[in-house]
Amino acid sequence: MTESVGLPPPGIILVLGGLLLPLLRGLGPAVALLLPLVTLGFIWGIPDDLTVTMPFMGQYDLTVLAFNPPTKVFATIFAVMAFAGALFAHPITGLDSERGRRWRVELPAAFVYAGSAICVTFAGDILSLFIFWELMAIGSTTVIWSAGTKAAGRAGYRYALVHFVGGVLLMAGILAKVFALQGAGVADPLALHHFFFGAAGFEGLSFGSGDAAAWLILLGILVNAAAPPLGSWLADAYPEASESGTVFLSAFTTKTAVYVLMLLFAGTQLLIYVGLLMAVYGIVYAILENDMRRILAYSIVNQVGFMVCGIGIGTAMALNGAAAHAFAHIVYKALLLMSAGSVLYMTGKRKCTDLGGLYHSMPITMTCGIIGALAISSFPLTSGFVTKSMINQAAADEHIALAWFTLTAASAGVFLHAGIKFPWFVFFQKDSGLRPPDPPWNMRAAMIFFAAVCILLGVPGLYGPLYAILPFPAAAGETLYAPYTVPHVINQLQLLLFSGLAFFALLPVLKRTLTITLDADWFYRRLFPGVWKHLLRPVVLAFREFFDYLFGHLPQMTKDVVYSPPQEGRMFKEWGLGGAMVVITGFLFVYLVLGYIAA
Repeated sequence: MTESVGLPPPGIILVLGGLLLPLLRGLGPAVALLLPLVTLGFIWGIPDDLTVTMPFMGQYDLTVLAFNPPTKVFATIFAVMAFAGALFAHPITGLDSERGRRWRVELPAAFVYAGSAICVTFAGDILSLFIFWELMAIGSTTVIWSAGTKAAGRAGYRYALVHFVGGVLLMAGILAKVFALQGAGVADPLALHHFFFGAAGFEGLSFGSGDAAAWLILLGILVNAAAPPLGSWLADAYPEASESGTVFLSAFTTKTAVYVLMLLFAGTQLLIYVGLLMAVYGIVYAILENDMRRILAYSIVNQVGFMVCGIGIGTAMALNGAAAHAFAHIVYKALLLMSAGSVLYMTGKRKCTDLGGLYHSMPITMTCGIIGALAISSFPLTSGFVTKSMINQAAADEHIALAWFTLTAASAGVFLHAGIKFPWFVFFQKDSGLRPPDPPWNMRAAMIFFAAVCILLGVPGLYGPLYAILPFPAAAGETLYAPYTVPHVINQLQLLLFSGLAFFALLPVLKRTLTITLDADWFYRRLFPGVWKHLLRPVVLAFREFFDYLFGHLPQMTKDVVYSPPQEGRMFKEWGLGGAMVVITGFLFVYLVLGYIAA
């Protein structure tokens, strides 16, 4: 193992480069396309045995760069996604246009978001992971807010609250583990140091009696994975971002959670059932939805469910399947959202009831959307066919019948809501009379690029490079997995055929109307404010009157010291949990950068 103290993780290139983009003016768009490629080059140029540490607080060392088994596959697709997203978001009409003004905020935030996700994949200790995990939340929240609409502002605020609460749960679990070590008599500072600042932070988590740490950490990660009932933030926030912002958002948060689950909780049987719930839950809500971007947002929950289930199975085949499917999912989900975003950009409409007949004037957008729909449905000769089926095979190999049957049924459901419903209602079905052209060249180029990747990864013989970087490569002379067997191809085609027949047979039922679906977020968006207004606030006000009366009889000086109500000025208002976490994470990141400079 080679150790170094001077080389930052590759994601820092995107983070710092993104922050500098607004200063580059006319060169910014070109540099934005170059930064992800430079980052990708560094990812592949770093030796696999390299470990990089940096001083922290004078007496500790953070391991900010280390190769874990799934690092290369996740870091690679994150960098590729940053490039395609930057191309799709390119301000072709100029930096002074409305799109250009939004670009100056959105793309720097997106690069901070993507770079932080890459840094998470290289984190060699749990504290480094936590710092970049929280920095991701800041970047992604800013991406949502950059849309500039009132709906995006509200959704971004709720998104930030949920994710900073998830970060608090994660840190609470880390601290609980430290307290558990101390309670078990591990008072050796070196042991605690290894948990915080070494590979031991990725080990030793168990669900034994009295060990709250694993449960808190798992809960914090499942918030980012959008596991129900903790995942309604995804369909609430992602569709409110801009057409390009949603593409970035689809790639990093949930897949980073998959990566961390793979490191910390591989083989945890509970995750099998969590994944199956996610797979079914996402399908039900996607079928009910009328908003095309909310359909695809719920589809993310469904697809992440396959990955979480694979992590729960925990075999080499299942973990390889989860990693490969994460890679393929980022590509075809971004492609689907690019297609939907292009429709939104050219028409200003996002509800299926307002769309239809766009195949007349948007042939490139339609074709790319169909390719993405086939890939997410695991159609042969597309990327989904050679990745998702590994998880089903792992369930069959381990004789987990419930998982196999549920995932097979979920695969049919995916074809219903994303494979057929999205392209059918948007591009075909009724003629809405809309005749917008295909979007600008950069948006078309990004879609064509990812459509080509979806096809190339599904062609026999061409998916080998992806299989070669999976966490558990095949032994010499062995085949990792053979997707193109006659039974597998026939079974998948039969499944898709009958799913398609079911869709058109049930079309009168599936036809969307102007409806609103209620998710678990109803509780904190409606029920909790109601409880505060009608139950808790009267109690607080009653005690406030009591304290006002009590302290009102004290001398003025004593009252000013003991009881001083919050000032009305902007700088002196009480801070919420979210704001405090933003500032704390920001200070930690600045300290990290200064540590590199000092080193």
